[in-house]
Amino acid sequence: MENQENQVNELTQAVINMAVESWRFTKVFTRAISKLDAGEKSRYVSQYRWFMKKNEETLAKFGITLVNMEGAKFDPGAAVNALNIADFSPDDTLIIEQMIEPIIMGKDGLLHAGTVILRRSD
Repeated sequence: MENQENQVNELTQAVINMAVESWRFTKVFTRAISKLDAGEKSRYVSQYRWFMKKNEETLAKFGITLVNMEGAKFDPGAAVNALNIADFSPDDTLIIEQMIEPIIMGKDGLLHAGTVILRRSD
């Protein structure tokens, strides 16, 4: 029974790792698409959407959801690690400028804290 439980935990961790890496890949892919001309761009955008749909469907089978907080107000209690938090004072109102890694939620709560870069609110 314990061996079976370890296999489930290893499988869940592998799925989490793949989710993080697919997140990173989609960020790079999106930047690359933005540099294409309109004719090529539409073809790759369609492939991107298909990939994202399949990825979300697969993660949903495991009860896993990716959470993107880009553009949201930063809350110190959020499930994220802010890489540049030391650059700001406690009185600053901060916005999550970029998600380096997504927050990953499971059926029973947090599976993986996100990693973010912050900026001051305008």
